[in-house]
Amino acid sequence: MPRVNEPHMPRVNEPVVEEVVERDADYRKVRTVRTVCAIIDVVCWVFAIVLLVHIFLVIAGANAGNGFFQFVAGWADGITLGLDGLFTPDNASVATLLNEGLAAILWLVIGALLTNLITRIALPSGYRRAWYRRTVRP
Repeated sequence: MPRVNEPHMPRVNEPVVEEVVERDADYRKVRTVRTVCAIIDVVCWVFAIVLLVHIFLVIAGANAGNGFFQFVAGWADGITLGLDGLFTPDNASVATLLNEGLAAILWLVIGALLTNLITRIALPSGYRRAWYRRTVRP
């Protein structure tokens, strides 16, 4: 009688069953496209989160001389998409909220549009997301 933890060994006349994993021809392309889209999503979300953290720090009145504040402000200055002076209210906190809030929303929209466009163009038709399905019933 075989032990519980011991794997089953085939007998001399017993056929060995091998598992064969078949990948279709589009496997590499689908994997590459999905990886690229995931990277784009992550980058756009990180940019939006950095902008939102900077907005929070400015509105909360954080110490501008702090190293963390300067790090976040440096990142935020580079990813505002040129929207720094779009809105010019008298209050600096409101200006930061409007300008960088719009930039954060635009980063999320850009990411969604890019990934949608890439998946619609680069993925084979069987792997694309279906927005609607039309069925004809008799």
